[in-house]
Amino acid sequence: MANLIHVDVVSAEKQIFSGNAEFVVLPGELGELGIYPRHTPLITRIRAGTVRLRLPDQADEELVFISGGILEVQPDSVTVLADTAVRGHDLDEAKALEAKRLAEEALHDRSAEIDYAKATAELADAMAQLATIKRLRKAGH
Repeated sequence: MANLIHVDVVSAEKQIFSGNAEFVVLPGELGELGIYPRHTPLITRIRAGTVRLRLPDQADEELVFISGGILEVQPDSVTVLADTAVRGHDLDEAKALEAKRLAEEALHDRSAEIDYAKATAELADAMAQLATIKRLRKAGH
């Protein structure tokens, strides 16, 4: 039996994933973090992107989109507290493309009074969703 680590991915609305994994890869603030069983304890912020879970006895990785949040790692467990979390196969490409378009328009419209930080965050979120969808397609889901 492979070494496993327990993983919980939760958002403000609900628990998205709870189970054992061989490893977890997720978007840290300064780059991707790879977490294996017996990892050193860690608490850090995470950015919008894809959480990749290698599940035992499963050929394809489980993908979960997160819009940012906090990661807690203990030697035998990983907890992802996400602002928003959606299983990869539940993402809506049309909505993500529309959100991207609207954020880009807001950033390019110099005459409008907009919150640039909010528009930038919305653009990053949409781009991360689209990257998750692209990764799913590449994996053949």
